Amino acid sequence: MMKTTMKGIGFAIGLLSAVSVRAFAADQVLEGTYKLVSSTQKTLETGEIVDTYGKQPTGYITYGRDGRMLVLIVADKNNRPAPNSVGAITDEQRADLFRTMLAYGGTYKYDGHTIEHHIDVSWNQAWTGTTQVRDVQSEGDKLTYVTRPAPFSGDGKMSVTTLIWQKVD
Repeated sequence: MMKTTMKGIGFAIGLLSAVSVRAFAADQVLEGTYKLVSSTQKTLETGEIVDTYGKQPTGYITYGRDGRMLVLIVADKNNRPAPNSVGAITDEQRADLFRTMLAYGGTYKYDGHTIEHHIDVSWNQAWTGTTQVRDVQSEGDKLTYVTRPAPFSGDGKMSVTTLIWQKVD
């Protein structure tokens, strides 16, 4: 009986180790900073596909060894107001700047196929405390994220967004 129990314990420890190594390996691949290459939104009702933040958006996403992440995306400069100064900015410009960006941070969980962003802080308080899930495809130094169907933060339409990121470090 003791021999069987010890085998079971050994098997369980081996299984847990394999799972931990697999999760660690997935995190190792993800760690670092990535620059946004493109972002498109497909509206589910119409099938229309648009550049989410214009033709040349700017964005970075960083994943740390500590399990934390940060992301900032802004629309291309042609789609954002350029106030003369911080002191001269109008309320309309503030609103337009807010509408043409996305930013949040929190923890992440990555299994090599799916990334979960557990959001602690966000540009849009409606996202704080939520989990955002993306399906991930990796090819070389590029990651392609596809969101699950959800209301798009910019216009509220049920959409799927595809973001392509390229590692910079």
